[in-house]
Amino acid sequence: MVATTAASAFFPVPSPDSVAKATKSGNGPANLGMLKSNSGSGALQVTANAQAPRKINGSSVGLATAPEIVKDEGNRPSTAPRTFINQLPDWSMLLAAITTVFLAAEKQWMMLDWKPRRPDVFVDPFGLGRIVQDGLVYTQNFSIRSYEIGADRTASIDTLMNHLQETALNHVKSAGLLDDGFGSTPEMYKRNLIWVVAKMQVLVNRYPAWGDVVQVDTWVCGSGKNGMRRDWLVRDCKTGETLTRASSLWVMMNKKTRKLSKIPEEVREEIEPYFLNSTPVVEEDDRRLPKLDDNTADFIRTGLTPRWNDLDVNQHVNNVKYIGWILESAPPEILESHEISALTLEYRRECGRDSVLQSLTAISGNQDSDLKSCGEVECQHLLRLENGAEIVRGRTEWRPKYLSSCGIAGEMPAESA
Repeated sequence: MVATTAASAFFPVPSPDSVAKATKSGNGPANLGMLKSNSGSGALQVTANAQAPRKINGSSVGLATAPEIVKDEGNRPSTAPRTFINQLPDWSMLLAAITTVFLAAEKQWMMLDWKPRRPDVFVDPFGLGRIVQDGLVYTQNFSIRSYEIGADRTASIDTLMNHLQETALNHVKSAGLLDDGFGSTPEMYKRNLIWVVAKMQVLVNRYPAWGDVVQVDTWVCGSGKNGMRRDWLVRDCKTGETLTRASSLWVMMNKKTRKLSKIPEEVREEIEPYFLNSTPVVEEDDRRLPKLDDNTADFIRTGLTPRWNDLDVNQHVNNVKYIGWILESAPPEILESHEISALTLEYRRECGRDSVLQSLTAISGNQDSDLKSCGEVECQHLLRLENGAEIVRGRTEWRPKYLSSCGIAGEMPAESA
């Protein structure tokens, strides 16, 4: 052993023969016990011999010595003496055990795929998303599931809108601003205020297919005195291609009175540190959305009612559900041969669980041609209550499903100075 060899260089170990000779000659240390052989069995036994203690300058001193080892009558050598060295543990076995533990810990550490992160980068406990860019941008990945695709094996527009809404809420939650409801901060909760979307614009470059993994980035910034803008950028995780760009305008509403409200200064102090100074990823389409009626609409679908699962935690219909109701009145020829390339929605009022709605659609341009064989198509939409009160106005732009869009890919905004 390495440890024993090294220690023996500093503490010499006497051999059994030298110990025996020193004992016989009487030159050994004072004995407290002596080993003798048993004449009957040849075994070793210890006998105690008492000696007077030595005196130095009139004081008694005693030396504790180890038992003396002698040979038996058969001249058989005795075992090695028990010294400090040969009583030490086996260091090689201890070193091997420590090495095994470190190797196992290193393997587990590498399996965690740990990477050092800056202290300003936060990760949620379930690994669903993370806040990057100094806490101003939230990014999250989604895998397109089998129940999120349509007949053409690509994600539906409802799936994309659900991803946008999910990342928006997770962003607020990860930042520690989610107190109650959908995105209500602590100060908003005290004042019964909630965020509601007023306008949404979506540009779809390409729809992801079943099994694709997309990365959704979202951030917020101010919009006027009493509004907030939220932008999204959806990209293919494998290729980095920009699939969807979206921008929305949000305003505050009192949860009890259901009326719009100004942003209190206390709430503004909460949310402004999370604003990213950037331009919208979608250029605002300020074309007026016309109001449809029974005379101007080409297709009308009536009797639409919300289900219990269509309500959100604020007890009104989720805004993603409105898109499905709008498409209820779209002609089947367009749904089969075209896909939405652009979507603009203006939310006028909320819809409750007991509401009964009507969906109206008008096709812009030449209506005499075959819709399946035509190129790009634009439609106007209106979602209203039975009494005529408007819920949502909308505009959709459609392209043939076989046509690849050549939209300009957006980029994540640079950090705010």
